[in-house]
Amino acid sequence: MTRQQIGSALRLDSQLCFTLYSTSLLMTKFYKPLLKGLGLTYPQYLVLLTLWQEDGLSAGAISRQLMTDTGSLTPVFKRLEADGLLKRVRSRQDERVVELFLTERGRALQLQAREIPDCVTMASGQPLEELDELKARLETLRSRLQEAMP
Repeated sequence: MTRQQIGSALRLDSQLCFTLYSTSLLMTKFYKPLLKGLGLTYPQYLVLLTLWQEDGLSAGAISRQLMTDTGSLTPVFKRLEADGLLKRVRSRQDERVVELFLTERGRALQLQAREIPDCVTMASGQPLEELDELKARLETLRSRLQEAMP
């Protein structure tokens, strides 16, 4: 490989990782004002999405779904509990396990959040079918990267 080829391969605008990173940053910034009206941060919204799908999940199960560690989500759980959106309960089967349950207020917030995905779709300027295809391709990429991890 020539010096020029090496230099070209290492250009910032040639990097898939940077495209994904900067898109993720912009996506989070786009969500910020939408979620502000609900009194939520983006990580709080992700936790609520998992619980709206299946209430009563353990902290560990939520962490696995969000692909992060429980320690980084504990402050998010505590804040959602302080805001009256969920309850943290020790499992009766295993006291080491913390289960999270939506409160009435937390369930009601789902109705207020229902238009957020449409806002993102409209802002993208792409048909839903194309976004679904992009999402599927990114999920494939994510799976392959997970498999390649040492």
